[in-house]
Amino acid sequence: MARNKAGSWLPWLGLALIVLIADQFTKILILGYYQLGDTTYVTSFFNIVRAHNTGAAFSFLASASGWQRWFFTGVGLAATVFMVWMLRSHAGQKLFSFALASVLGGALGNVVDRLLHGYVIDFVQVHWNGWYFPAFNLADSAITIGAGCLILDELLRVRRTR
Repeated sequence: MARNKAGSWLPWLGLALIVLIADQFTKILILGYYQLGDTTYVTSFFNIVRAHNTGAAFSFLASASGWQRWFFTGVGLAATVFMVWMLRSHAGQKLFSFALASVLGGALGNVVDRLLHGYVIDFVQVHWNGWYFPAFNLADSAITIGAGCLILDELLRVRRTR
């Protein structure tokens, strides 16, 4: 059933699909125009760089023997099932559903990378005065924005109950 009493969950799946498509499109561009390690200076604090991450956030477990590819793919797929279930149950909660859809689209973008390539393609590099933040991608950005919105949603919910 596509509709519950609080609203439809299908538009949220549509948002997740838009995030997934945008993420994959940007990664196709990077694969087409950059070799591994190529960098383009954009501003004094921002570069485009092609990097491959076989691990998770901040290259966690990147040096493992290869099992992490399937582990993180499984975690991403399990999280997908859970988030779709949550979207169906809470579609009327706009901020919460926006957050879940953002995380869902980003997680699926990185799962697709792991399945197709064995690693996640990263290309955004932020730096300042010789300090470099680990490269990331559009999927990671959507996950971060979604996580921030989940925190905000919970803070607002706690505030309303006081």
